[in-house]
Amino acid sequence: MGRNGEVEMNAEQSMTKSADAISLAGAVRAGDEAAFNTVAVRHRRELLIHCYRMLGSLQDAEDAVQDALLRAWKYRESLKEGAPVRPRLYRVATNACLDAIGHDPLRSALAAKSSADAPGAPLAPAEVTWLQPIPDAILEPTAPRDSEPETVVLTRETIEIAFLTVIQLLSPQQRAVLILRDVLGWSAKETAELLDVSVAAANSALQRARVTLRTKLPSRRPEWPAGTDASAAERELLRRYVEACEKADISAFESLIREDAVSRMPPQAEVTLGREAILKLWMDAGFGSEAFGDLRCVITRANRQPAVAVYVLHSGDTTYRAMALDVLQIEEGIIAEVVTFGPEVFPAFALPLTMDSEGGRHARH
Repeated sequence: MGRNGEVEMNAEQSMTKSADAISLAGAVRAGDEAAFNTVAVRHRRELLIHCYRMLGSLQDAEDAVQDALLRAWKYRESLKEGAPVRPRLYRVATNACLDAIGHDPLRSALAAKSSADAPGAPLAPAEVTWLQPIPDAILEPTAPRDSEPETVVLTRETIEIAFLTVIQLLSPQQRAVLILRDVLGWSAKETAELLDVSVAAANSALQRARVTLRTKLPSRRPEWPAGTDASAAERELLRRYVEACEKADISAFESLIREDAVSRMPPQAEVTLGREAILKLWMDAGFGSEAFGDLRCVITRANRQPAVAVYVLHSGDTTYRAMALDVLQIEEGIIAEVVTFGPEVFPAFALPLTMDSEGGRHARH
């Protein structure tokens, strides 16, 4: 098929999808629950990712999506005739997120503080205590549909932990505008209409958000040196990380972790800076001692970053128990940041909370 034929086919498919969306919207507006369920299933994943970016917590994002869908159905008659449902869903979901931020004392306090901050003020990631990871299984479904726009815009840079942390430091309106404009690719007019503000106000919020992002987002070095087989290199680094964990080999970590690496453990508000301080923290916690226990690891992925689920077997026990999920940021072939989450995130990753000792031994393979 020639190029013109492909263009014509794409245009025809786009028109068909648009007509289908408007037809569904009409059915929803008329109270067709089955039509609404079809729309909800079609857009639920992209709405979840949108709410996750807004809130930085998978659990809170799931609640916001549920709230948004209930609102969208309840007020279905407010849908404009001939308009598709998707923009309406984003409007309702964004408002659900803004309401969640306003009702959360920690989020609203940080939002007020960040609004008053000078753009160049020091980054305060430790204050984002509600941060949670999101499994790659949610970000990358087994069979993505072409009709899901997020399959195009879901780049690693806009979902990884560092980005999620920094945008939580924006005011809620700035965060919404940044996500809609720079991540989802909405126009200034569409964004302003969704947020019920003027185009000038939306553009002003976007400019302020971009300045904050440039000044507060840590500079990223390439993940791997040029010419490196990234997949093979990542597998080898993770193998060494797991081996160091399971053998309780502190010295092995010295070659895996960058000298100026950062460690965080949400919801704790502390940040540990530097490889020496990180390793000391682990040793002070008893890592490698009999009292600490025996570790086994399972490799997974979160926020399009490698992650390692760690289980611990205490002396006298026969069961490995979920301990922590380490999400790793790799730069130039070495670990630059370790963000550690508690065992409460394991179910979202379809990870068991316990393993018998035999299962634990097999988990590393």
